[in-house]
Amino acid sequence: MTGVDKGMGSATANLADEKVLVFDFGSQYAQLIARRVREQNVYCEIVRNDLPASIVAAKKPKGIILSGGPASVYAKGAPQCDPGIFHLGIPVLGICYGMQLACQALGGEVVNCRTREFGRAVLKVGNRTDPLLAGLPSELDVWMSHGDQVSQIATHFESLGSTATCPVAVVRHTQMKLYGIQFHPEVTHTPLGGTILHNFLYGICGCEGTWHLTDFAAQEIERLRARIGKERVICGLSGGVDSAVTAALLYKAIGSQLSCILVDNGLLRKDEQSGVLAEFTNHFKADLHVVDAQDRFLDNLKGITEPQEKRKRIGYWFIECFKEEAKAIQGAKYLAQGTLYPDVIESGAAPDGPAATIKLHHNVGGLPEQLGFELVEPLRDLFKDEVRQLGLELGLPEALVWRHPFPGPGLAVRCLGEVTREKIAVLREADSIVVSEIQAAGLYRQTSQVFAVLLPVQSVGVMGDARTYENAVAIRAVNSEDFMTADWSRLPYELLARISSRIINEVRGVNRVVYDISSKPPATIEWE
Repeated sequence: MTGVDKGMGSATANLADEKVLVFDFGSQYAQLIARRVREQNVYCEIVRNDLPASIVAAKKPKGIILSGGPASVYAKGAPQCDPGIFHLGIPVLGICYGMQLACQALGGEVVNCRTREFGRAVLKVGNRTDPLLAGLPSELDVWMSHGDQVSQIATHFESLGSTATCPVAVVRHTQMKLYGIQFHPEVTHTPLGGTILHNFLYGICGCEGTWHLTDFAAQEIERLRARIGKERVICGLSGGVDSAVTAALLYKAIGSQLSCILVDNGLLRKDEQSGVLAEFTNHFKADLHVVDAQDRFLDNLKGITEPQEKRKRIGYWFIECFKEEAKAIQGAKYLAQGTLYPDVIESGAAPDGPAATIKLHHNVGGLPEQLGFELVEPLRDLFKDEVRQLGLELGLPEALVWRHPFPGPGLAVRCLGEVTREKIAVLREADSIVVSEIQAAGLYRQTSQVFAVLLPVQSVGVMGDARTYENAVAIRAVNSEDFMTADWSRLPYELLARISSRIINEVRGVNRVVYDISSKPPATIEWE
């Protein structure tokens, strides 16, 4: 078998005996809902909104959560669900759009409200004895994001809570285990949202909390051993946490049968190659192959300024270099990738996942088919935070496990305009200063991603008695839980001043440093 392994779901078969399904109606928070459920030690899968009730029943979930979404339930073509899911006897929780859809499907009315709610609101709890609202105060802060609301509930429904402008903010069906909430319990702006989800999972669905990463690691190691046998596996390393945890998990399973390949494209961070070499030869004693391809990559980026063309060329030459080295490794049958659950969902690769393809798979695209390998993706059921926890369970050092994300095309997407050896050298030094100062200030774990960007502009400066005309560097630091949204980090002025001073004094060719205070959206985290 080549290509994507459709049987990887069996890795969680034992742990997933107790699971919850999240129906995705296009919400930006669908993945966040799933993560919050897993934080409660309950396994969770994201599925397409129109999954037939017969398939849902066959999956035997303990509960169903209907996500929010940008559409109006009464609009033509609005995403719907199979109404049969409400009659399976499985507890259902509708969130925002999901609540409106459930209420409309069972006879209620949804309208566009005069006063929309976007942001914080105060929920007044009408029935604190209900299992969903147990342990909550009579009033609590919640996060709203809606222009429609339920205007009339059908027979057998009752309202359990309201806000100043939303009379039906929490609702339940009196004869079925069906609940709806107009706000978002999964975001941090609803401080007691975790309590509400816990009440639904444990008090209503009857979950026992069987999802633990320690159990996952042990079962996955045994599954890998059984599947791979005595064959050899090739794993691409990048220096990032996903590929490192993939390699560590495989090493625990098959030891010396693992061969790792690091392609040095000349676009890595400072000391990246030496760090990977030290970790995977000293700690794991892995068979590590380093491909020095700096000249090949940089020569093929000459004159290229368009961001997407940069990415295409880097991706093409990565595949060529990887193929050449992989062919030199005798007896290899499998290729391992650090694919995560969000990659599976957003690429449309999950059999019952959302229908829309949000992005192309960013891992080693095309390699399994081109080389005739079978694909191994041991992390494809996990979110990023779970991968970090798993890395610690496997004995990886915290410095590697908590390393900030780094783009696949490397420093090329942080060097705006044409990529040259000279510009990459300037950027690499500036980036190293930014990261080292953030670490020295004890803020590395408090920030989600920090880096330098070399801008394609030069500005006038004065250094000593001489007038200069040199490069500008932007500093980017963001805080984010899921990287779907992000806010700029409020770094201390003294720290920013120290970073600026060091870059200008220590990195030749830079005379100006600026700080990026854009949020995502509307900006992106990376500049290209």
